[in-house]
Amino acid sequence: MAKKPVTFTLNGAERAAFADDGENLLQFLRRGVGDLGPKYGCGQGSCGACTVLVDGAPHLSCLMLAEAVAGRRVETVSGLARDGALHPLQEAFMDGFAAQCGYCTPGMLMAAKALLDRNPRPSRDEVVEAIGGNLCRCTGYAPIIEAILAAAERRATA
Repeated sequence: MAKKPVTFTLNGAERAAFADDGENLLQFLRRGVGDLGPKYGCGQGSCGACTVLVDGAPHLSCLMLAEAVAGRRVETVSGLARDGALHPLQEAFMDGFAAQCGYCTPGMLMAAKALLDRNPRPSRDEVVEAIGGNLCRCTGYAPIIEAILAAAERRATA
């Protein structure tokens, strides 16, 4: 199997690694680069557990080829906390008990971050739409939606 060099920015740091021909971004991040933040859920693009941001837009890493991120900026849940401080979304999820088993949380956080980065004051409907591709079997979504709205409010008043 051929290996291809992939140079990209991961959570603000330049990275270079070899990807197997046809390897998806999720496997590349987890096995090739060691970022275990994105989760393997369904492997078919229907659960959202593997959501990462590529150049600021949410992407399902299980459906994207690793080589497609060459020269691009990738953000994962592993890069949200900075200098030991949680990201406002992480704080809001914790304060609002928006994570129960936590398996969907990385994808939810990244979908929410993409929304708040482009729209700092979303409506409830916009939040629901933004996380619509992310499945959660534990919370019933209400705490997640409330946490995202709370994070938006915190950012607006900070």
